[in-house]
Amino acid sequence: MKIGIIGAGNIGGNLTRRLTALGHEVSVANSRGPQTLTALAEETGAKPVTASEAAKDAQVVVVTVPLKAVPDLPAGFLDGAAEGFAVIDTGNYYPQQRDGRIVAIEDGLPESRWTEQQIGHPVIKAFNGTYAQDILDRGRPKGAPDRQALPVAGDDPAAKQAVRDLIDELGFDTVDSGGLDESWRQQPGTPVYGSRGDVDAIVKALSEASPERTAEFRA
Repeated sequence: MKIGIIGAGNIGGNLTRRLTALGHEVSVANSRGPQTLTALAEETGAKPVTASEAAKDAQVVVVTVPLKAVPDLPAGFLDGAAEGFAVIDTGNYYPQQRDGRIVAIEDGLPESRWTEQQIGHPVIKAFNGTYAQDILDRGRPKGAPDRQALPVAGDDPAAKQAVRDLIDELGFDTVDSGGLDESWRQQPGTPVYGSRGDVDAIVKALSEASPERTAEFRA
């Protein structure tokens, strides 16, 4: 597939490494410009581009930037994507640590719903509670007894399935954690956040989540 990745931090960089290794055609962008991505491009074969170019012809676009930077993404950056493309949102709201106060989220709007509103396109929430190094190290064949599972939330069944299939290819099981209005179940501070459990453990953790934000993740 053609995949565009916007954000080349820990998650974005390691997804670039794994997805290119699987044979996907990856374009990667960051906030500082393609000239700063030379080393990652040489390592992986990914194409360094601007954020405005990353989604061109892409079937999957990964938005993996700090939440406070989402409104600064270029206008129309998704316009050139392939028909029926999926957007993966890996983001988390860290008000004290990084993002400052976002009133709508403080008032209870799920983080990915806010991101969806900012970019004007439905998103699938995935990888937000995953350790970046695990993307490189913990992929396992389908059916392996120690295969880790990741929660995936979103409203578009076809886009969600495309994302789940991609995660399976990366070596992880998935759990459908519901629509985006239920995606608070996998936000920071919830039982599933940072979990390395299998399908049963992820299902249990999602069921035990509370919509009340923990103090660490409130402004």
